[in-house]
Amino acid sequence: MVGLLRIRFLSLLQRGQMVIDQLKQIHAQMIINGFNCCREASMVGKLIDCYCVVSAPVGMDYARLIFRYSEEPNVFIYNVMIRCMPPKEATQVFAHGIARGKLVFDSFTYKYVLGACARLSSSMGLWEGKQIHARIIKVGFTSDVAVQTTSVHFYARRNDLLSARQVFDEMPVRASASWNAMITGYCSERRGTKDHAKEALVVFRAMLLTCNVKPTDTTMVGVLSACSHLGVLETATSVNGYLHKVKHDPEGDVFIGTSLVDMYSKCGCLSTALNVFKRMKEKNILTWTAMMAGLAIHGQGKEALELFSAMEANNIRPNAVTFTCLLFACCHAGLLDEGLHLFYSMSSKFGVTPQIQHYGCIVDLLGRSGCLQEAFEFITQMPLQPDPVLWRSLLGACKVDGDVVMGEKVGKLLLQLQQEQGSLDSLSTCEDYIALSNMYALAQRWEDVEMVRETMKVKGIQTKPGCSLVQSVSLLLAEQ
Repeated sequence: MVGLLRIRFLSLLQRGQMVIDQLKQIHAQMIINGFNCCREASMVGKLIDCYCVVSAPVGMDYARLIFRYSEEPNVFIYNVMIRCMPPKEATQVFAHGIARGKLVFDSFTYKYVLGACARLSSSMGLWEGKQIHARIIKVGFTSDVAVQTTSVHFYARRNDLLSARQVFDEMPVRASASWNAMITGYCSERRGTKDHAKEALVVFRAMLLTCNVKPTDTTMVGVLSACSHLGVLETATSVNGYLHKVKHDPEGDVFIGTSLVDMYSKCGCLSTALNVFKRMKEKNILTWTAMMAGLAIHGQGKEALELFSAMEANNIRPNAVTFTCLLFACCHAGLLDEGLHLFYSMSSKFGVTPQIQHYGCIVDLLGRSGCLQEAFEFITQMPLQPDPVLWRSLLGACKVDGDVVMGEKVGKLLLQLQQEQGSLDSLSTCEDYIALSNMYALAQRWEDVEMVRETMKVKGIQTKPGCSLVQSVSLLLAEQ
């Protein structure tokens, strides 16, 4: 009976026909036949895995019950639970196994739990991951390439690039995934500084000089992203030349092609971005959005809207990022009616709920069009809590339009909001005070200017010195 049950289970699993009712039948047979975790750990683990995949969240509840009432769950079952459960619960399962004191976890365990820590949304993710990394060092898994690569990925995801680089530099052996983790860590959109982009290219050059590891498509997507952050055309063309050298048809890969469109757009070469876009054999929503963003950056709002119509004709549904790019394009092209129509059709026609960035685009659009009162009412009536960015956008429009009365009202609201939120960003607070001071100076209200400056002195808010940067970046690729 046990053999037949195993054959039926594995047969359904291989054919991909597993549904929740069949799983429950097999589960019932396993209970009736007294399946024991020590004896049939692989079967129990696969059952947990299938429950997590085929019917979440109901299947997850069954998986938890199996794990809870297992007689002696072993490392394999713990690994399946850590891999399949949500990040917070995965770390709790790991802690439960450590508390038992009998299990000796393997490299897969540490790889899965570090991955869970990387995905944790709470600020405790970094602290928990560091404890696990310390345990990895203690038990001696520092020579395992997969575990160390996951450690690099974990630290990069948690914005601790110094620790990520230290782990990377100390690795005795690196796989292509290790290099990719470090390069993509530097190129993450959450950081996006030019210094990090330069470091990504330095790592890439070192990778080229390593004989036993070759760049993959993932590597090149990360490198192209670094070039986008830098915005230096010389570097972009060097990397693209290398890409054509090692890959016969870069535009044939949708992800590399999309990265090329984004890179050339941000490097100021819109015509080349359009050529790459037109030559691409396959385009997804990211490709269309990247091209619209490029048109928006260069002030070609009407062309971006035309591209949006072409995307609809190709049955590609827009997402929230698509609308952000389109509204940004309308702002910089002064397309007030088109922008408002897009905003109000997001939810009704496309089922995309407007987020704070979309409201910010509309405020910017109304402000640039001189509709200051409408922008003020739009902010006060929006269903979301307005953030300081929206008020700053309107304050800037007031200064351009010379509306001191509205500017004073908005400036005071902005400072009040900063005080209520207890903002610790001294740079932003300084800029807000300076903006209000400039509004008073525009109206020649010098006493009010002096009052604002005096308030800054009392609160210890110092103006930040201005600076300019001349940047020249070149990347000499090694001969391959």
